[in-house]
Amino acid sequence: MHNLSVVMYHYVRQIKNSRYPGIKGLELDSFIEQVKFLKRNYNVVTMEEVIASYDQDHSLPPNPVLLTFDDGYAEHFSHVYPVLKKYEMQGSFYIPAKTVQENVLLDVNKIHFILASCKEPEQLIRRIEQQINFYSKDYPLKHFDCYFKELAIANRFDCAEVIFVKRILQHGLPEELRNIITDVLFVEFVGMDEAAFSKELYMDKTQIQHMINDGMHVGSHGYDHYWWNKLDSNALDQEISRSLKFLEQVGVNMKNWTACYPYGSSSEKVVSVLNSKGCKLAFTTQVNTADLTSENPLLIPRLDTNDLPKQHRAPTNKWYGN
Repeated sequence: MHNLSVVMYHYVRQIKNSRYPGIKGLELDSFIEQVKFLKRNYNVVTMEEVIASYDQDHSLPPNPVLLTFDDGYAEHFSHVYPVLKKYEMQGSFYIPAKTVQENVLLDVNKIHFILASCKEPEQLIRRIEQQINFYSKDYPLKHFDCYFKELAIANRFDCAEVIFVKRILQHGLPEELRNIITDVLFVEFVGMDEAAFSKELYMDKTQIQHMINDGMHVGSHGYDHYWWNKLDSNALDQEISRSLKFLEQVGVNMKNWTACYPYGSSSEKVVSVLNSKGCKLAFTTQVNTADLTSENPLLIPRLDTNDLPKQHRAPTNKWYGN
């Protein structure tokens, strides 16, 4: 049995020439180079093969790699899918159902494009502080400085200020207030109609069904893209059940459905719920390769695209063969 590398992608687009050159993602040319690198050094496997490796002790080839794409962006259909077809690879796409069913923007994407449209995160922080002070009479809020101290913690991708903007608008404030403030900032800094922006940003049902019919894998990324480990039991059950109903509607084989934790939001409770609903595999954002002889199939780690080379003739790095 060989360790499995699972690669995680989000935005894959021609970023420098787009309306939002500040968006954090992977340039299409770099994606193509990375696909060539993987083709040269790894054996790209399908989700069905990985499931069989758990269920039936199916042997995977040496240096297996699985490609996963989060959030259901339209560029996954227009840019990623044709590249995968050209190089005879399967991709696994994790889609927040609300984007397709309701044509609305997820808060996480509103925040991405707010940040991409604002040159200085400090400007956003001051606006958020003003909003918190304004609404403190209507909501049970802490002092702004307490939020900043609690949430402004840098990670390997973002500085502390950017992380603060993301976390305060993702889960730091009451949901109703988060939505109000995010909408205000989206109008102020992005200035586009939300419904039009949503239809441009995400795949539609027909595109998803086309990929499924052509051998791509589609799995659950929740309905609203909430942090699953922050939901109470009833809300968590509803969030996953609504997502599964969507998967069934688009034609997913529900005997082999898989999930990807929004924001990597796993917990013992979440794993238990996924297991009770028959989830075969679930993918985290923990950075590692997966030892399939011991790894919990509902807690499979992934590598980010930035953890692997983006030049097709580049040498392999520390993750190769691990």
